[in-house]
Amino acid sequence: MNPKHWAVLAAAVLLVGAAVIGVWVLKDSAKDEKEITAHYNGHGGTFKNTLAEIDTPDPSVIYKDGYYYMTFTHNGADIMVMKSRTMDFKQAERKVVWYPDIGTRYSAELWAPEMQFLQGKWYIYFAADDGLNENHRMFVLEADTDDPMGSYTFKGQITDDTNKWAIDGLAMELNDKLYFVWSGWESDINIQQNTYIAPMSDPLTISGPRVLLSEPDLEWERAGGPPFINEGHSILHHNGQVHIVYSGAGSWTPFYALGMLTLKECADPLVALNWTKAQEPILKMDEVAGVYGPGHNSFVTSPDGTEQWIVYHATTAPTDGWGNRKARAQKLVWDKAGNLQIGKPLSLDTAIEVPAGTGVFKADAASADVSFDLIPSTIQTTAPLLIHYQNGTEDKVRAKVSVNGEQTADAELPKVLGAGYAYTDIALAAGMNEIHITMDGGQGRIEAIELPRYEAEYAAAGTQGEAEENLFSSAGGKVVIATGEGEALRFANIQVPVSGAYEIRLAAANFSGSDAELQIRADGIGSKGSSIVFPNGKRNNYQTHSVTLQLKAGKNAIILENATSEVHVDYMDILRSSTQ
Repeated sequence: MNPKHWAVLAAAVLLVGAAVIGVWVLKDSAKDEKEITAHYNGHGGTFKNTLAEIDTPDPSVIYKDGYYYMTFTHNGADIMVMKSRTMDFKQAERKVVWYPDIGTRYSAELWAPEMQFLQGKWYIYFAADDGLNENHRMFVLEADTDDPMGSYTFKGQITDDTNKWAIDGLAMELNDKLYFVWSGWESDINIQQNTYIAPMSDPLTISGPRVLLSEPDLEWERAGGPPFINEGHSILHHNGQVHIVYSGAGSWTPFYALGMLTLKECADPLVALNWTKAQEPILKMDEVAGVYGPGHNSFVTSPDGTEQWIVYHATTAPTDGWGNRKARAQKLVWDKAGNLQIGKPLSLDTAIEVPAGTGVFKADAASADVSFDLIPSTIQTTAPLLIHYQNGTEDKVRAKVSVNGEQTADAELPKVLGAGYAYTDIALAAGMNEIHITMDGGQGRIEAIELPRYEAEYAAAGTQGEAEENLFSSAGGKVVIATGEGEALRFANIQVPVSGAYEIRLAAANFSGSDAELQIRADGIGSKGSSIVFPNGKRNNYQTHSVTLQLKAGKNAIILENATSEVHVDYMDILRSSTQ
């Protein structure tokens, strides 16, 4: 076990042995009531692409009932599904939910599975063949239960009367009707892939002839061919309009890009003339950002449902071909005229504000006795816990917090008018954790929890900082802050529910040979900030040191700067100051 793990394990043992861990509660006062934001929506923070460390080509992502699910082309051999509390799938639960039978026409080259929840059931559409590409066809699985990570039953082929080559299919829901959209050949020769649509009578059955919607007839769509490509379809709904976003150009080239078809308002989607085709890609490679071949996307909402996000795969080199395709995400923006403005693909070092509502893990049913599963931690650690609760009694209510069956905190939740927020510390094990909270006497309700930890490698590095991978850090990365004046690291989008003093904990290592002083401040607060001294120690021995900063309700930025010696920062935790 490395020194950092020994340190956090020792801390966890001390915390459990003490039986009661300090809890910081946002006070119930007229002043605090005024300072609570109208809509506190989670502790915020930033992330960086990619969404997973493994190759995840053709990502299909869906958000439902508090979880994100992703399926993707998994070596062309089976159907894997990942499940995560957030859009970051690096620590997700993974499961192969279906293997094809050997020696069938769907045994080989399983491509682009598309997970959908239709008419109360989970379905996965996928393309496969018998080892010969010309025999690729579309097939479908139906979930046996309400659990998308459970078992599935093979339901057969999805086809129209022509039964031609077909891949990348999915169902489109519009005005209580279903349509199937896919990429196919006109004949039996691999000249070009077209976009087709057909009506469906149910999620398993095409019920009418296919209609040709788009051919790869634009210059950008034909790059890298022949064959020429329209494929990788996804459906986007916005303000009553429906769009089909597709991929064009050779998927084996850096020119792979996203195009879009738009249906005229209230028009029949089975009439090709009712669709308008954008003449230029809506997302394409950006050599400056180091993003090549962005394509085969899906659309998903933020956890609170207020934002739309695109998830697509891309590579980091123009010669990667079909290798190194990993899922990435960025938020959709629409102009006043209702036109989609995705912009350019974001570089891997861009700090992106997390989707709205990220990190707020809501109880399945708010009550005085609740559990939260799939709480990930890559290391054994002591982490901050923020409890969302209701307590309309006249007294404080005691709450017991346990992790994986072991009690680690004994919190007091004062009465509040409306939403209450309380901070405490808990001990997390490496892997997936289950957190259980019980309010004594069955009084009040626990509504949600958060873990307000911000990884340094996901923050924006300034001129004096540089993100690096590190196997000993909490999430596989750190930021090295160099000696000298100037901004080194900016933690943006730091959200707190109430204005006031907060304890800022930094986990960092210093093995420079001398003590290192690092200045820290909250941007825009007006205070001069403070400084932390990190004593000289050993490599990868991350120690936590704290300061108190004034933060305003809502969004803040916390800046680290002006280090006197080199410091390696792992993460930042935030709790309500115990002096409040």
